[in-house]
Order: sequence, then C-alpha cells, then structure tokens
Amino acid sequence: MKGIAHVFGDDVNTDYIISGRYKFKTLDNRELASHVMEDLDPDFARRVKEGDFIVAGRNFGCGSSREQAPLAIKYAGISAVLAQSFARIFYRNAINVGLPVLECLDADKIKEGDALSVDLAQGIITDTTQNITLDVKPLPDVMLGILKAGGLANYFKKNKGF
Repeated sequence: MKGIAHVFGDDVNTDYIISGRYKFKTLDNRELASHVMEDLDPDFARRVKEGDFIVAGRNFGCGSSREQAPLAIKYAGISAVLAQSFARIFYRNAINVGLPVLECLDADKIKEGDALSVDLAQGIITDTTQNITLDVKPLPDVMLGILKAGGLANYFKKNKGF
C-alpha cells in the first residue's frame, strides 16, 4: 500500500472520526465518509486521496463501539490506520469491516504529508519522505486473511468459518 500520511494526535475518539450528527441520520457509508474526521479537520474528506493513511498517537478509536467509525474511514479511501495504540473495540471493528489497523510505537516519527509504503505481510512501514523504516506489530495470519477477504463476513462466506 502506498499513500500520504494524515497525522492526528492521541485519544481520537469515534465521535471525532464520524460525528453523531451524521451517524444517527444515515446508514450510507459514502455519505458518512464525506464527513470523516470533520470535527478535527474540516477539509480532511476533500483532501484525502484513495490509498492515503491516517497516522495517530495513542488510543485511536476510543469511545463508542459502533462500526460506522472504521467504515467511514474505509469508504473515504484510507488504506490503513497506523497508530501507537488502538481502543480494542475499534481495532476489532476495523478488522471485521476490512480496514487494516497497525500498531506502530514509532508512529510519532511520521510527519503530515510524508509519503508512506506499508507492507502488511512483512509488518514494515517505509517513510520514503524521511527515508526511514518503522516496524509494526505484525498481524496474525487469520487477521491478514480477514483483511484480504474484505472483512469478517466475506471471510466466513469464502472459508465457511475459521
């Protein structure tokens, strides 16, 4: 995966990812995506390009357990979220809907606008702007399979279970 880094801080909660004023009005994922991260960066949804990355600090996705937050990110074209840590329910929801999430303790080294290349299978982030390589906590094979299938429901349909 290759794209540009969009950097956010610690404790980005699910209401910052997609505000309640939208997630309670529609189930249309494209509509939700047009408002993703709006409360933190009003122009984010217009600037983000297919394949870009969200990079964050600690506790990304804290707050409610609704799947709209990772779905809004996915439908906005974000290829993965890279953070120092994730709220556990957000992490599982992201994998379940097919949004790659990677724990990178050195995510704070990545700067806004840096060009990144991410190899999920190898667990490596390359910041080509700064010419640095960062290790990530590797995903188990079953999670890679779920992501490759496009989410948990698709994985179950394809494999008839785990």
